[in-house]
Amino acid sequence: MRLSDFSEVKMRKYDVIVVGAGTGGSTAAKTAAKIGYKVCLIDQKPKGKIGDKICGEGIGKHHFDNLRISPPKGEELAGLVKGIDVFSPDLKTVFRVEGEGLHGFMINRLEFGQRFLGEALDSGVELLDNTRVLNPIVKNDSIQGVNVKSNAGGETVECRRSVVIDASGMAAVVRRQTPEEWGLEREIQGEDIVVLYQEIREVSSIEEPEYCQICLDQDISPGGYYWIFPKGERTVNVGLGVQMKGGFPNPREQLYKHVLSKPLFNNSRRVRGGGGIVSTRRPINPMVGNGVLFVGDAACHPNPIQGGGIGPSMLAGQLAAKVACEAIEEDDVSRERMWSYNSEYMILYGAKAAGLDVFRIFLQKCGNDELNYGMSNRLIREEDVLKATRGEDLRLNITDKARRVFRGIRRLSFLKALGVTADKMKEIKELYRHFPEPKDHAQWSVKVELLIKEIKNMNI
Repeated sequence: MRLSDFSEVKMRKYDVIVVGAGTGGSTAAKTAAKIGYKVCLIDQKPKGKIGDKICGEGIGKHHFDNLRISPPKGEELAGLVKGIDVFSPDLKTVFRVEGEGLHGFMINRLEFGQRFLGEALDSGVELLDNTRVLNPIVKNDSIQGVNVKSNAGGETVECRRSVVIDASGMAAVVRRQTPEEWGLEREIQGEDIVVLYQEIREVSSIEEPEYCQICLDQDISPGGYYWIFPKGERTVNVGLGVQMKGGFPNPREQLYKHVLSKPLFNNSRRVRGGGGIVSTRRPINPMVGNGVLFVGDAACHPNPIQGGGIGPSMLAGQLAAKVACEAIEEDDVSRERMWSYNSEYMILYGAKAAGLDVFRIFLQKCGNDELNYGMSNRLIREEDVLKATRGEDLRLNITDKARRVFRGIRRLSFLKALGVTADKMKEIKELYRHFPEPKDHAQWSVKVELLIKEIKNMNI
């Protein structure tokens, strides 16, 4: 359905309005529609392009198992993943991280997104595609709907509802325009964002197509990493991300100079490519306001270490829709009534993400020397990396040999900082697992911000 179909009316009424038809938004819309509510899904792209975005295109199998969502198949499925090889900056050390939690899929992003959109529409969701959300409608200290306009022209239509779910990605068109007095995190700092450039390329051959590669190098990709993710035996998703801090380098130039110059890409062919940004931090706090909930990139849900956001967005979409529908049923869509969305998400994923955010800040403070020595001496072992990605506490492997090595190169401060980081990861996860009620939220937030500040100010 297009906005032009409503040319003779200025207002449409829905129970739930979802802004953004990506994975999280489509999941939320489908969930609410299946419960029995009237749902409108809005996206600025035309219907046939929804799902097409810059993305690493990898997702773990466990997300589908946990949420009882059908895994990729057919044209959606580009390849299987058994694990990830993490390379040190000097490329002399490789951590092969594999096992439960890292088994997964490489997908074709457009086909995958179209499947989620199709399932939402089959559930009775009404789609306004090729349509921009101009601003939220705020009345009586609550979001009462959104004003939208077709990209093809025509008059503005005011959509009213009971709950708005902002799943509009990094644009966060609703979150950025919430009332300042609500105290929401309307803007994300550049140091918590990675700017990336990615291409799909056809190559001659790939030695191990079931293993993705991540390479850490603070000179080539400061504050981020570059990746080579196979999609079958002759196609790869290759890209590079840098922290959006200071005078950061152009990721496309870095990719062409340092990555596409590798032998693997000799005589390769570019299929498509493009740039984008992704948040790499803990979820926004809180994720609800009066009449509104935030999902996916609009809530900073991607994994803070590797930026994967498909799985968390599916989880958040389901949770947000269920909480919204319960609130509508009780005729109370206040921040307090929908507050449980925060605690439920934090227990299932947010606490782990907060811990990984602390580790992300530590890694971004490290230079290549620290990363090379830390990896070569296995200060963290592969099995402990895997456990940390599952949300378990980070275990260190600081042996007497490692201490002697670091003492000789005057890196004892690095060992100390690594130990402090492991402790702070555990501390912040406990805070997020016990997300407070609204009356205790301000005091809890102060504790979180002090902990994050301590890590950011730590010397290495």
